[in-house]
Amino acid sequence: MEIRQLSHQDSIPMDLLLLADPAEEMIQKYIARGETYIAEHGGIVVGVYIFVSLGEGTVEIMNIAVREEFQGKGLGKQLILDAMNGIKQAGYKRIEIGTGNSSIGQLALYQKCGFRISGIDRDFFLRNYPEVIVENGIQCVDMIRLSLVL
Repeated sequence: MEIRQLSHQDSIPMDLLLLADPAEEMIQKYIARGETYIAEHGGIVVGVYIFVSLGEGTVEIMNIAVREEFQGKGLGKQLILDAMNGIKQAGYKRIEIGTGNSSIGQLALYQKCGFRISGIDRDFFLRNYPEVIVENGIQCVDMIRLSLVL
């Protein structure tokens, strides 16, 4: 598997990005400001992440997704570690990431990679998404914010 920056000739893997963020309008806003990386296996895009500089040495991973049939095989962790390495090499000092209160697997993964909970944006998903989001039988209401100092 190869992880590389998305080039201008590549098409945006919107199907993957929508797995992590169900609002294409939101994705379009941050994809224009960020850097997108894809993971390819056998010529197929199987994973993606996008990060955006927030200034002052901080970036936020806005979206990270793995094709469903490749989930549970360590690819998400590989993508996070690749992002951490590249972000550190670029001179950033802090990474932030947010996920829904109902995203139990993602919360565990981010903490296993060294991220710590740094805050809660209450009602984020109610304010920013027109449709109700439910994961693991739980309504996604609050954004759990995590951060990692490099």
